[in-house]
Amino acid sequence: MTGGGKHAARKLALANLWVAIAAFAAASGMAFMQSLSRANLDLPFRSAGVYYMSVTAHGVLMALVFTTFFIMGFGYVVAERALGRPSVPRKLAWASWWVALAGTAMSAWTILWGEASVLYTFYPPLMAHPLFYIGGALLVVGSWGWCWVMARTWMVWKKENPGVRTPLPVHGMLATIIVWVLATIGVAAEVLILLIPWSLGIVDTIDPLLARILFWWFGHPLVYFWLLPAYVIWYTITPRIAGGKLFSDPLARLAFVLFILLSTPVGFHHQLLDPGVQAGWKLFHTFNTQLILFPSFVTAFTVIASFEIAGRMKGARGLLNWLEELPWGDPAFSSVALAMLMFAVGGFGGAINAAYGMNAMVHNTAWIQGHFHLTVGTAVALTFMGTSYYLMPRLTGRELELSLLARIQPYLWFGGMLLFSIANHLTGLAGMPRRVYDASYGGSEIAQQWVAGTGISAVGGILLFISAACYVAVMLGTGLAGRRIDPEPIEFAEPLQGENGRAPILDRFGLWFTVAAILVIAAYAWPIAEHLSMERFGSPGFAPF
Repeated sequence: MTGGGKHAARKLALANLWVAIAAFAAASGMAFMQSLSRANLDLPFRSAGVYYMSVTAHGVLMALVFTTFFIMGFGYVVAERALGRPSVPRKLAWASWWVALAGTAMSAWTILWGEASVLYTFYPPLMAHPLFYIGGALLVVGSWGWCWVMARTWMVWKKENPGVRTPLPVHGMLATIIVWVLATIGVAAEVLILLIPWSLGIVDTIDPLLARILFWWFGHPLVYFWLLPAYVIWYTITPRIAGGKLFSDPLARLAFVLFILLSTPVGFHHQLLDPGVQAGWKLFHTFNTQLILFPSFVTAFTVIASFEIAGRMKGARGLLNWLEELPWGDPAFSSVALAMLMFAVGGFGGAINAAYGMNAMVHNTAWIQGHFHLTVGTAVALTFMGTSYYLMPRLTGRELELSLLARIQPYLWFGGMLLFSIANHLTGLAGMPRRVYDASYGGSEIAQQWVAGTGISAVGGILLFISAACYVAVMLGTGLAGRRIDPEPIEFAEPLQGENGRAPILDRFGLWFTVAAILVIAAYAWPIAEHLSMERFGSPGFAPF
């Protein structure tokens, strides 16, 4: 690739990453305010309206905007480095960025002006301003443009390199794209067919259950849209940073293929307590949810084995002293290692959420927000933050500024999340609801047992906010004031046993896309048709704030 091509590719990646960082900064401020509010502290401007506005802004900006733009930027980095060519078509890549940015601005405006306090899941009959839904649709359309650019770039590379195995980082990003395309069909149908006409007044009522079914067609695969790029980082960048090699290339590819197949037909495990969905379909989705734990176990084994290889390559000989040889002072490594530890806890909680009897105990309690912040809030967000420390100097040609803050930031996040998440898990088991502005319930005796937990959660929220501020400060300092350097190359881990030139069945993306699409149809076509055949009752919209 020519120097001009590299510069253009990195400019495109940076444009996406800076939007992600800005969304992260705004979402972190909203989370800080929520955490203190839930502890019933007497804060200026504290009110139910401000609280639910901040909950919506935090969820949308962190879970949808930060993740989507970061993944798109990271995808362009992977395409440039692993395939050795710029993304094509470049004009579509930039057009997609502008469309996604415009959609983000529209949705953010409606939220911050109090016109869309419908929370991250935007369940009807809560109604937002039409621009909220239109902006969300544009964000998805922009992401579809990115999907096509990435897929087209890979197809051009395949034509130029017939019979060559797809590089593992690209393999993981293509799996991400397939999961995303299949998942967003559901939310696109919800927004375009149900929510936008309803919010514009074209129709008077909406079917809340159908909207929930379509949302969770998208809502749980969204978790794997976040996780798969994080897994790409765990498999292909972190072992290199640790000074070792990837334990097994085939195991990594197997994990990605299993996520393609199993990510989408799992949504009903979020609706175990919803009426109108037959128990048999809930069981089918629950079974798939338990199956999808397997590729995460494979990932944990493979990545930990890769870390051990790194430690032993540095001379460790004892049972566990290889841990001491790992670069714990490098934030690009420590972020991922700590994120993996948290995700292990979150994974066990996810198995509880997917089990009918236990789900009935924790459904819509603070347990859920504790669990959620271990997955997207740590496994994904902390991995992406650590990756920023690795990528930014290489993309900007500037030295990482405020390096001390960068080194302590992952540990602050880990400690803050321990306090925040454990407190929410315990208060959830004690019956504390999620998404409730006043956890005191007007002085209820039952609510008194939650007071200590909300206080601990608030302390955790303060640590998380300090950690987030450190991250944003390092990013801004690097981008604006970092000393000019000759950037190091972006390099991926080599597999322990090398690679051969054959393209195995795990690289047959057309096959796996087809099988995954059949599974999605099997999981949703009949229950949706069954629901549409029943007598249904619509609801008007409500906007309490």
